[in-house]
Amino acid sequence: MFDGFWENIARYPRYFITTLLGVLFNVGAPLAPLFKRPVTLIAVIGILISSFVFVSLTLRAMLGLSPI
Repeated sequence: MFDGFWENIARYPRYFITTLLGVLFNVGAPLAPLFKRPVTLIAVIGILISSFVFVSLTLRAMLGLSPI
C-alpha cells in the first residue's frame, strides 16, 4: 500500500522548484526587452523597488509589526 511513498514525497521539492522557476521565467520574459535601454532599465528597477517597499510597508501596517 505504501510502496514508494517516501520516494513520491521526495519528488515534491523538485516539482516546487521547477514550477517556481517556470513562473519566474514567464514573468521575466516580457520584461527582458525593457532592459536593453538604460532609461527603461532605471524606470523598471525603480518601479520594482518602489512596489516592494509599498507592499512591505502595507503588510507591516496591517500586521502591526512596527508603528509607522
